Amino acid sequence: MEESRDHEPVEFVRLPAPTSWPFVLALGISLMLTGMVTHWVVSLLGVILALTAAVGWFFQVFPHEHHIDVPVVEESFEITSPRSTLAKVSLDESHRKMLPVETFNIMAGVKGGIAGGIAMIVPATIYSLVRYHSVWYAANLLAAGGFVSWANASDAFLAQFHLKGLLAAFGIHALTSLLVGLLYGAMLPMYPRKPILTCGLIAPLLWTGILHSALGIISPILNQRINWPWFMVSQMAYGFVAGFVVNLQVKVRTPQFRALPFSVRAGLHTPGLGEKREGE
Repeated sequence: MEESRDHEPVEFVRLPAPTSWPFVLALGISLMLTGMVTHWVVSLLGVILALTAAVGWFFQVFPHEHHIDVPVVEESFEITSPRSTLAKVSLDESHRKMLPVETFNIMAGVKGGIAGGIAMIVPATIYSLVRYHSVWYAANLLAAGGFVSWANASDAFLAQFHLKGLLAAFGIHALTSLLVGLLYGAMLPMYPRKPILTCGLIAPLLWTGILHSALGIISPILNQRINWPWFMVSQMAYGFVAGFVVNLQVKVRTPQFRALPFSVRAGLHTPGLGEKREGE
């Protein structure tokens, strides 16, 4: 307990001193991993930051922990909420976009991802044949993002068959297709009017825009040699086919449907219900 200048007692709480070294250490580790798929200079910078942060954090704790005294200020306030005690949600067609009464199961997204992934291979293969006279170029270019030794590979090298590149491309393509297929399965019930338009045009445009801004960091070799118009065509082929396959699957009932009144779940028309809503 200490006294301030006006002789009023002020209580302090001793807390650990704030430090930014953990964030610097996290940044250094991230740069070390990023350099494994980009350039060794990035990893070197990460090592320097990680070592500097480790030393700085060490002296922040040893031989004595750094603390600060924070004054305790007593305040009285009342907790209020603008919401009413009982919230009533009107059930109409507009709410089903946010709270769908039916949705697809996980296997619907898996089937859509597999079908869309197969459809996406077709325009990519056509581009490889037309541009480089090889069916392996697109697969090797996709796999090159995971191999540092392929960073400066020539077009002739990427046009040849490489078992390692084929396996890597298959793994990357399969994993991405399944994840996006699961996303489509969860997203489509929220857009019941024109789901194919959402999957075939809107989602590929958003996905392509995100990749266009981040691909230089993810895979520099792919960013330098990718043909964006053909990539967009491949994304649209995936979107249309995946959305079509997902829409063919049987939907399952959600907890929102089970929360509806029995008359609504049974498909019965309650007398007077329609008149009441019209009067409202």
